[in-house]
Amino acid sequence: MANNSGEQPLLVGLLDPPSQLSQKNATKKRRFRRCKSAPTAEIALRLKDGGGLLPRSESIFGKFHPSFVQVVLFLTLYLGVGTICFALVNKPIKGKKTNEILDAVYFCVVTMTTVGYGDLVPDSTPTKLLACAFVFMGMALVGLILSNAADYLVEKQEVLLVKALHMYQIGTIDILKEVETKRVKYKFLVILILLLLLIMVGTIFLNKVENLDLVDAFYCVCSTITTLGYGDKSFSTEMGRIFAVFWILTSTICLAQFFLYFAELNTEHRQHLLVKWVLTRRMTSVDLEAADLDDDGVVGAAEFIIYKLKEMGKISQEDVALLMEEFENLDVDQSGTLSASDLLLSQSSQEEN
Repeated sequence: MANNSGEQPLLVGLLDPPSQLSQKNATKKRRFRRCKSAPTAEIALRLKDGGGLLPRSESIFGKFHPSFVQVVLFLTLYLGVGTICFALVNKPIKGKKTNEILDAVYFCVVTMTTVGYGDLVPDSTPTKLLACAFVFMGMALVGLILSNAADYLVEKQEVLLVKALHMYQIGTIDILKEVETKRVKYKFLVILILLLLLIMVGTIFLNKVENLDLVDAFYCVCSTITTLGYGDKSFSTEMGRIFAVFWILTSTICLAQFFLYFAELNTEHRQHLLVKWVLTRRMTSVDLEAADLDDDGVVGAAEFIIYKLKEMGKISQEDVALLMEEFENLDVDQSGTLSASDLLLSQSSQEEN
């Protein structure tokens, strides 16, 4: 491809223009290694201004990332409606009771997080149907809103963690680069620290306030955050249930985020191993033939990059085909290159259609 002056390169932007083919190899290498996918100036400025905001990874919920106000409103609405409903039907709920309103809030949280100790259980048809409705709404609330809010909180702590690990003042750009290159690792460390802290606080509280020995307290903590909820050990005092309303909600979501980040970290590690293998293995004649997309006997820089990216699993043949189809649609004059006139012709033809 590179040696045939009559043919245009596959991806023009990755190769030198004809007027610069005589420049030194070092200049070419620098050009090929130039990266425009680095964090933008806008992100750096937001971090510098104290926002501490970093680009967020997309989830299955798309771009729905609720603010703290939205999270508080949704949670308040759920707990408020649930408290009123369960307080009105408090008598058909049997079990260890303390305060009518507090028990209703506590029952909402235990139901929403699917802990289900069994210390408070519905004992009539209306309360059972109400519990069924609230458990589904609660699970949706946790999955759709609170987990996203937890993810947002963890990402905001990444910068602080980088500073703490380095133990010295580093620049804004250095922090940004560090977080970008090790994003999943730092998110995992942040959530691990928070999870251990919640386990420790819960164990101490159950030991001191609920008068459980350390083993039983730790056992209750583990059965709670995993939503196992055997029910033999639970929060039975008024002070304990006030604490449980906040602690159960935080700890169960924290554990879910922990396993999510652990899976992401494992996937990223395997991807890095694959990339390392692709970059260190020797190129064979079979690879050369496979990388030669236009069958001209030689492999240009664009073809080589595409082939390596496909090996790394970054792109697929379908991705390449879709991009080439878009390129051909934009290349109105069929010259093999894109110019401003091509874009104008393409836009005008789309407007006519």
